[in-house]
Amino acid sequence: MPALRNLASWAVFLFLLLMLAGCSVGKQGGVYGSYNQGSKSNYTLQDKITSSGKGRYSQRVDSLPTNPPDVSKIADAVPKPEPKSRGGNAASYVVFGQTYRVLNSSSGFTQTGTASWYGNKFHGHLTSNGEVYDMYTMSAAHTRLPLPTYVKVTNLSNNRQVIVRVNDRGPFVGNRIIDLSYAAAYRLDMIKTGTARVRVEAIDPIQWQAQQAKQQPPLLAFNSSQGNVFLQVAALGNAQAAERLQHRVSQLTQAPVRVVAEQGKSPLYRVQVGPLQGHSVQTTIQQLEATDLGRPLMVHN
Repeated sequence: MPALRNLASWAVFLFLLLMLAGCSVGKQGGVYGSYNQGSKSNYTLQDKITSSGKGRYSQRVDSLPTNPPDVSKIADAVPKPEPKSRGGNAASYVVFGQTYRVLNSSSGFTQTGTASWYGNKFHGHLTSNGEVYDMYTMSAAHTRLPLPTYVKVTNLSNNRQVIVRVNDRGPFVGNRIIDLSYAAAYRLDMIKTGTARVRVEAIDPIQWQAQQAKQQPPLLAFNSSQGNVFLQVAALGNAQAAERLQHRVSQLTQAPVRVVAEQGKSPLYRVQVGPLQGHSVQTTIQQLEATDLGRPLMVHN
């Protein structure tokens, strides 16, 4: 009998230990390691969270960015036709003992459930398709959608909507269906709650572009009284990425291209073409729209 009591005590102790470990991963954001599937058809997660917090991530638990930039005006991801990524699109994979099967196509995909977000812990690390995760861009992680896929996410509690580009795998916690970048979660007003009930709808880029073309208003005429005109191509949270984009845009237009930095511990880098005058505004907009950069944002300075 004493042996049985000791065995029961150990069982209770182990159960409580597992429960505490499950709670210690945190309530906000992603609570799993990102990974790269490569070309394998079946694999296990490489960066599981452990009680020691060791691994390629310096943080054990995800967190809010320190002194983040204003991301309230970060534009939606712009859907465009893209081939499937070489990484992250294995037919199936295994995480924490569960098998996930990747869809062949996102056509007609809709899903309703709980969304979470991931931030500072994963910022600057590789996503599942081999890109660098930038929490200040409109991106997301999903367990089954092909990479990349563009989706519209609606917060069902306030009807706020965003368009994000899915380039990562996850979430692998509870009943969550999508993990959003910090910027996307901020725009959906779910940073404080950590999670939200959402509807996810896959976007067909070709159909989306055709619809946008029908709804697009005529180009605005230049008004000299509003000061210098700049065309903002993107706002990024990474200085090196902004410099690379600046170089690329410089090759697309003869107009000057600048990077405007909003200083802080987590600065925002705005890539802008200009100053522009007169007909060059419309000409430059058309040049940029003809590329995969999409329609730029007109700003005055």
